[in-house]
Amino acid sequence: MKTKIHETALIDQKAEIGTGVEIGPYCIVKKGVRVGRNTRLISHVILEGDTEIGEGCTLHPFSCIGLPPQDMKYKGELTRLIVGNNNTIREYVTIHRASVGGDETTTVGNNNFLMAYVHVAHNCKIGNNIIMANAATLAGHVLVEDFAVIGGLVAIHQFTRIGQYAMVGGFSGIGQDIPPYMVASGARAKLFGPNMIGLKRHGFSDETVNTIKKAYKTLFREKRTLKDAIKKVYDDFPESPEIEHLITFIEKNKRGICR
Repeated sequence: MKTKIHETALIDQKAEIGTGVEIGPYCIVKKGVRVGRNTRLISHVILEGDTEIGEGCTLHPFSCIGLPPQDMKYKGELTRLIVGNNNTIREYVTIHRASVGGDETTTVGNNNFLMAYVHVAHNCKIGNNIIMANAATLAGHVLVEDFAVIGGLVAIHQFTRIGQYAMVGGFSGIGQDIPPYMVASGARAKLFGPNMIGLKRHGFSDETVNTIKKAYKTLFREKRTLKDAIKKVYDDFPESPEIEHLITFIEKNKRGICR
């Protein structure tokens, strides 16, 4: 497929544009940017910095990708943004390249759907098959695992983690980690149990869903310390990848676990 670049687009000679890329009216692609095959910039898209956009992505008007981080300690250092394949990035989405410290890379995986006005801040690590609804906002250093769903107008505190297959209800404030497979919601979010509908839609067996449900009750509903609850799950529950991931996620928390 032939690359198509509109006559009003501004493309730096040192930008790398793959085959089959379409760049629409008034887009700006600056030096250091790499755009993968068959990606489409509809119009008025800005790409800059050491930014890599994968294959088969669609970037809608007024999205700004790879701009400097909103971090007071950032002084123009060379940092990166890597966006994977087959992502849909809607109007006015902002994804910033990393600030200093850590691996100095902001990462977005594959097959994600970022709706209008989503913000992904510096040093975030976004997995695959994630949905972020309108105006969902990630502060710096947030981790979002695969298949998570984040509702509209959600604000997630820096260094917080969202587990795989979790669902965060709209208009929520997230200040602590949301465990995998769970539903959380509220101005200061609380857990409301396993993401039953989401798990079944993704093909989890009834046995696995029931095991996750029982683990939730042991971990978060019984009057136990988290340490004792984790021990009981290890002692009483059959081994499974889901339970192993749930417990490992909880044990690695630094900001506390939403309960």
